Amino acid sequence: MNSRLLMTVTASILLLGSAGAALAQSTSTVGAGFGSVGASGSSGVVGTGGSAAAGGASATSLGLGGQSTTPSTSSSSLATGGSAAAVNGHVMSRSGVHGNNNLNGQAMDQAHQPGGVWSKSHTVTHDRQGVLTSRTKSMAHEPGGPPTKSMSGSTVNLGQ
Repeated sequence: MNSRLLMTVTASILLLGSAGAALAQSTSTVGAGFGSVGASGSSGVVGTGGSAAAGGASATSLGLGGQSTTPSTSSSSLATGGSAAAVNGHVMSRSGVHGNNNLNGQAMDQAHQPGGVWSKSHTVTHDRQGVLTSRTKSMAHEPGGPPTKSMSGSTVNLGQ
């Protein structure tokens, strides 16, 4: 059940990114988290993602984390990534996951067009001893007005 919902959230994020590219200046973010704690163990999943688009520049980022624990062992996973595109400008896309017992992931993606048009999306995801967190902030800007912003966050505490 959790993996099906996670796939739905991921597909929604990707669709939001492609839909946002057709609009003049737009941002969107989404987040979800689910956990289950019982006598025989616990498991949880968390994820956020977002997209931004302005002019000919777009950026998208996504982070997903999961943990499963039994009385004798536990396992964790974390994935993050994103993309950026610009018609005539510059792009930057960086992502990474670090850690052993505590996993930390970050994806930062941005695109700049000449004349002050830019889009950015930044996702940070953590898996720290039974507390899963993820947050995404997306921003887009075209000259003549303020940037549009969207933020989402999600936390799951497995009570370890």
